[in-house]
Amino acid sequence: MQSYLKRILTARVYDVALETPLEHAPSLSARTGNTILFKREDMQPVFSFKLRGAYNKMAHLSPAQLRQGVIAASAGNHAQGVALSAHRLGCKAVIVMPTTTPQVKIDAVRHFGQRAVEIVLHGDSYSDAYAHALALEKEKQLTFVHPFDDPDVIAGQGTIGMEILRQHQGDIHAIFCAIGGGGLIAGVASYVKQVRPDIRIVGVQTTDSDAMYRSLKAGKRVTLDDVGLFSDGTAVKYVGEETFRICKKYVDEVILVDTDEVCAAIKDVFQDTRSILEPAGALAVAGAKLYAKREQLKGETLVSVACGANMNFDRLRFVAERAEIGEKREAILAVTIPETPGSFRKFCALLGRRNITEFNYRYADPKAAQVFVGIQVKDQTEASDLIEKLQRSKLPTLDLSDNEMAKLHLRHLVGGHAPEARDEILFRFEFPERPGALMNFLNSMSHNWNISLFHYRNHGADYGRVLVGMQVPKTDKKALKTFLDTLGYPYWDESDNPAYRLFLG
Repeated sequence: MQSYLKRILTARVYDVALETPLEHAPSLSARTGNTILFKREDMQPVFSFKLRGAYNKMAHLSPAQLRQGVIAASAGNHAQGVALSAHRLGCKAVIVMPTTTPQVKIDAVRHFGQRAVEIVLHGDSYSDAYAHALALEKEKQLTFVHPFDDPDVIAGQGTIGMEILRQHQGDIHAIFCAIGGGGLIAGVASYVKQVRPDIRIVGVQTTDSDAMYRSLKAGKRVTLDDVGLFSDGTAVKYVGEETFRICKKYVDEVILVDTDEVCAAIKDVFQDTRSILEPAGALAVAGAKLYAKREQLKGETLVSVACGANMNFDRLRFVAERAEIGEKREAILAVTIPETPGSFRKFCALLGRRNITEFNYRYADPKAAQVFVGIQVKDQTEASDLIEKLQRSKLPTLDLSDNEMAKLHLRHLVGGHAPEARDEILFRFEFPERPGALMNFLNSMSHNWNISLFHYRNHGADYGRVLVGMQVPKTDKKALKTFLDTLGYPYWDESDNPAYRLFLG
């Protein structure tokens, strides 16, 4: 292992890579009671640490190998690292990417490689692209640049560990690294454990892409049948031979986190840095939070390698929706209330001044109403207390906070036609986004009118968009106008909206 120390100290990464800052995360540190530091690898020219290993490997090739060219298989950050390295070294690179690769990633590889890169699209998965790259390697006599299982690649990533110890001279309890194939953590561990063996090295994987976790547990490399793709940067079915050997010797443990915890970590980093990490880039932060809570740590220094920021913009909506659930600050409940005027008001009163993040309800049964509601809470204890309070008030409640089907699909499907909702009218309102706005609405409304439909979702704006169906007899038209005029909220009559007639009316 001494050879890795020398490899890392002499690694050629700084021709293209930056020495990224080690930044204090004030909000997250205050909340956890520890000093949390982010190693900002998302600030590299390709927005990922992968540039270090790719360039170090290619910079150590002979002039003849560089003239012949290199080849790599990747749909993401490694491809961009190889592309930029090829451009800087003046060598030709072939990048094999699956045909399913988003156009934005293909364009990014072209941008960084400029004229040095030839992109080959092959197969539906990384495995297909990898197999094709190995065939082309032999056919065209190219040098394969592996994304993780190569000593020069591992040494390039190891310069991150070297920088961390140089940038922070004080005590460090643990360093957290995301694991896909293992190149990053193998490099960091190889350096840190030689220089500061007292520092714990903790790997972090998602629960649905845990090849290294299972391999270390089994004492041999384990192949996964499938991997989850939310954290696509770490979606590896089979870890490297060399990375596994190093991890077995130097990694203290591997922690598993779920999708919601990763989303919460992305939000944590954004709040402290105003930067948006990709899911794989935030794994280490999620792991540090989980570890600190599990160990009940206070006053320790924890370093998380923020390893990438190549976020697919379309994922941001999903991340924002799941972040509060991952932090246990949002409870998703299904509550049964009597289908009688006033019961809706009683239910809202029991919720108190808690912020409602979502409300879905549609009239379906003349006796009982099923309400799908999201509520902001401080922690799991508050959620449990609220559920107990609702149950005591004879409102059966089911906690759906960990129900994946409910979180992914049900919340968007609550509704349908309600033939028995006679005299129903539909209005769209803008509520001020503050506690008490809903109760003000309910208290202003006639006690004789039944709410037959209610939909609300917090969109992070300063006002909430609410859709309300009310059963108002035609004889109450004057009272309805008085109610709308005195309410003070902007509103739109949607009773004749064709979408309402087609799906809800």
